[in-house]
Amino acid sequence: MQAELLRDDQSRSPEERPRPERSRSDCPVLLSQRLVLRAPHEEDIDALAHLANNANIATMVSRMPHPYTAKDAADFVRRAKVGEIGKCVYAITRMENGEFMGCCGLEPQEDGKTLEMGYWLGERYWNNGYTTEAAHALIDMAFRTRDIEQIDARCRVTNIASRRVIQKCGFQLQGSGMVGSLALGGMVPVEWYRLDRKTWVSLRSWGDTR
Repeated sequence: MQAELLRDDQSRSPEERPRPERSRSDCPVLLSQRLVLRAPHEEDIDALAHLANNANIATMVSRMPHPYTAKDAADFVRRAKVGEIGKCVYAITRMENGEFMGCCGLEPQEDGKTLEMGYWLGERYWNNGYTTEAAHALIDMAFRTRDIEQIDARCRVTNIASRRVIQKCGFQLQGSGMVGSLALGGMVPVEWYRLDRKTWVSLRSWGDTR
């Protein structure tokens, strides 16, 4: 599923479109078949705090505390606005009614050619393909609008659902390692995956991989 981006430029293939450097404030709203990805705002705080206050989510996301309070949610929205959390941070919302469902984002890496993708979805929305749909939109935007070579993603080795999302988006396993978990207060084992531009171009008809 491809996001509806750069409508006046759709006649050209993704690899031919210009990929200018963009600031955090220039991250475009992304549309997919069922979702709207847009910047988090204050009206999301209550829903964000409610959905994120879930150990099944927090223990799978390295930087999410648990318990997760309304203060944590308000701080997240503030930091997202000023670009302290990654390059582009999105609220995942349902297109039909604007319902807040979770978050996703991209964080630049030190080499300047790699972004790391992260995401989480409220438990009530699991097993409906929403995370994969949001990831497809985010990946398409990143390769079309950034001068990058690859996107990385990590998941806990026990997170089968997240691994499936990553694999369905075309990422390939690179290795394993340990990362800190704020909710668990220690290190946890993770798998590291990568999607390069060449692979993305060959798989950009996302409907074939869903």
